[in-house]
Amino acid sequence: MVVRVLICDKYEVVRTGLRALLAPEPDIEVVDTTDSGLHAVMLARTHSLDVVVTGLELLSLSGLELVRRLAEQDAAPAPRVVVYAAGDTEESVADVLHAGASGFLVRDAGRVELAAAIRAVANGEAMLAPAVAQRLVNWFRSRDVRPEPALHREAESLTPREREVLLLLAGGLQPEEIAGRLFIGVTTVRTHIYRLRGKLGLRDRAQLVSFAYRAGFMSPA
Repeated sequence: MVVRVLICDKYEVVRTGLRALLAPEPDIEVVDTTDSGLHAVMLARTHSLDVVVTGLELLSLSGLELVRRLAEQDAAPAPRVVVYAAGDTEESVADVLHAGASGFLVRDAGRVELAAAIRAVANGEAMLAPAVAQRLVNWFRSRDVRPEPALHREAESLTPREREVLLLLAGGLQPEEIAGRLFIGVTTVRTHIYRLRGKLGLRDRAQLVSFAYRAGFMSPA
């Protein structure tokens, strides 16, 4: 399977550099590049894209608003989004995950990391640069986190086992580790994750982790 990719960034040097980085990858095709958020939305509707790699600085729309619009568009399936940004503040990472992004990389990411992120999100997984993921977890834990009422009501619809799986997932465990912790099969864990996404209307692991913190499942350390 060839992953069809759109690259979005305000700066031509970044777009050209990302295209060059991905050129040697036989299973990744860069179908177009753009500096415009509105143009990116249009291209996503007409080009059958699998993944959009975007910076946060664009013309006409911010990268964050682009993520939101792609997540909300009627076309199915919507392309997954990897944000490739110069800054990795905890707030910016949390914002793009809440908006619907599946991955976040910083500008020092090389070809191997970028290609791996594209493949991962194309397969429905989430991908955060390791340093970004650790900082995000630490940030969430250091905040005075109070459950959002609407999310708390959604959380009440979960079964006890689904809550256990969500809690461990938000704690950073992989499905295989969750299976070992709960003494159940990996397939069963993946089924629970699938059902969690369906019940909560979420797309991937990144959004499940965000939900767990915002709904009050994870308390500050």
